Amino acid sequence: MNSMKIRRTAIAVAAAALLPFSLAACSDSDSGSKAAAPSAAGDEAKTSATPTEDRMTDQPFGPACSGVPKQGAGSFDGMAKDPVATAASNNPALSTLVTAVKKAGLVDTLNNAQNITVFAPTNEAFAKIPQADLDKVLADKATLTKILTYHVVGQKLTPKQLENGSFETLQKGMITTKGADEEFTVNDSSKVVCGNVPTANATVYIVDTVLMPK
Repeated sequence: MNSMKIRRTAIAVAAAALLPFSLAACSDSDSGSKAAAPSAAGDEAKTSATPTEDRMTDQPFGPACSGVPKQGAGSFDGMAKDPVATAASNNPALSTLVTAVKKAGLVDTLNNAQNITVFAPTNEAFAKIPQADLDKVLADKATLTKILTYHVVGQKLTPKQLENGSFETLQKGMITTKGADEEFTVNDSSKVVCGNVPTANATVYIVDTVLMPK
């Protein structure tokens, strides 16, 4: 009888001693399972939030696009209906370029060309040139024609093609483009401030610096 009591007492003591370890192990297992759940959810969220490789669209892009008129002939919809020289003449930010194109006698050349790309300097781009030098260029038709045709490529260029491109211009010189997403530069100096603007016969990339033939 005493022997059975002693045995029961020993079992009870052993069980009491092992119980905390069992509870601790269960607790660690549960916490590990709970900790793993947010990680899995986080991984799923990251996967679903991963951007597509090509974020380009057919829409104009760039900070200067906000200055384009919302309606009328100078708007994006309006410019898309006209050939490029006419379309540019309806955009107030390109008035100096339009004056230069008229002085060079290139209006019909640009309007009649098919599937071209025009890198169009803004008024502010021309303003970077000292006034005396600009007046001299505007008065020299041959030089002016050389500069303006250097801004024209004989094919329509997509933003994707500008990421690391080299293209021959109508002036027969070469321009290079670099960038990604919505930030591009031409010849490492001129930034595209409003790109992928459609006209009836051309794609226009408005730039902040006049390109000079090399």
